[in-house]
Amino acid sequence: MTVEITSLDNGLRVATDTMESVESVSLGAWVGVGARHESPEVNGVAHFLEHMVFKGTRRRSARDIAEQIEAVGGQINAYTGRESTGFYAKVLAEHSELALDILSDILQHSVFDPGELARERAVILQEIGQAADTPDDIVFDHFQETAYPSQALGRPVLGRSETVSAMDRRCLMDYLARHYGPEDMVVAAAGRIEHDFFRDTVARVFDALPPGAKGAPEAAAYRGGDHREARDLEQVHLVLGFEGLGYHDPDYYGSLVLSTLFGGGMSSRLFQEVREERGLAYAIYSFVSAYGDSGLFGVYAGTSEGDTSELLSVVADEFTKLPSDIGEDELQRARAQLRASVLMSRESSLSRCEHLAQQLLVYGRPLPLEEIVARIEAVDRAGLARVVARMRGTEPCLAVIGPTAGVGSFETLRHRLGDGPG
Repeated sequence: MTVEITSLDNGLRVATDTMESVESVSLGAWVGVGARHESPEVNGVAHFLEHMVFKGTRRRSARDIAEQIEAVGGQINAYTGRESTGFYAKVLAEHSELALDILSDILQHSVFDPGELARERAVILQEIGQAADTPDDIVFDHFQETAYPSQALGRPVLGRSETVSAMDRRCLMDYLARHYGPEDMVVAAAGRIEHDFFRDTVARVFDALPPGAKGAPEAAAYRGGDHREARDLEQVHLVLGFEGLGYHDPDYYGSLVLSTLFGGGMSSRLFQEVREERGLAYAIYSFVSAYGDSGLFGVYAGTSEGDTSELLSVVADEFTKLPSDIGEDELQRARAQLRASVLMSRESSLSRCEHLAQQLLVYGRPLPLEEIVARIEAVDRAGLARVVARMRGTEPCLAVIGPTAGVGSFETLRHRLGDGPG
């Protein structure tokens, strides 16, 4: 195994995954905090902060940050999730020290200039507006909120216009000080990198992290239910699902195999029946969203108003067939797809870097490739039956945007899917 890990005296974990066959290195800092660690009043602050750290430090302007990384042909970016936030760069190996210096600078010495803050707030409000105007995007936010109502896990990562508009410099600085401590952060690299050099550089440049004391997020409380937003659109966009399984659940890999089999590729049940056999949708797929203590299993589809009722009936019928008619060939094909996806991701230094950091945040250790593959290969029909039974014991969750007349009653759909808990 090429992975090496060091915990510094302040609790910051430093990890490397050496790839001798490449000339570049992907590196970054991942923080175990995201939209789930926000109160209702500051919904969107994690995402706002992710934007603002690129807008200038004591040593670099926003332009300097962009120009210095691109002057060496590098790339730099960031993203905010519900339970983590990532800041990363990809450069030629000889420029790894520069990339680390820039990343450490923006995470420790950002100035949050009021003028830059006002401009970036306007950008984020445009981003929120753009998401609202994109039905196949915003329907997932509605699905999330219906699944987890009145709690941080259900609120949008981007935040809401009213909360983002009210945030000031102090709000961002306080959130950074509370949540960006070294014990909740992993600095990782994958590519042509030498661990001792990387560790020593990280220890030198990440020398001013705040103490941090984020605390545990509120426990997930899945509810499910029905959300519909009537819009004058050409298509109906819908997401239908159940409570799924979290990262730590023994059946987590079973849910991944089930999703692959059900709607994960061109050979999947939903793609074949809904698109190929009936022509009811151009886009249809299933997905798994996992969290520390809960998760979601869902199906997205976009279809015409006149085909909505039939599409929902087909999805419900295909789900209720599970798991009794799963054949060994179908199961093996799904396992092979998932295994190949894992192995192919190893060819990307950024993917390896991100996976290493996220595994340390979630599990507290790197997961050997052999262990992941073994867990996938161990999924059998009994494991899939457990996953289906557990999902069938939860309330369905439905979110719809577009012409809603053809959706039908939620109670009818609920009954077709197995009547939920109780």
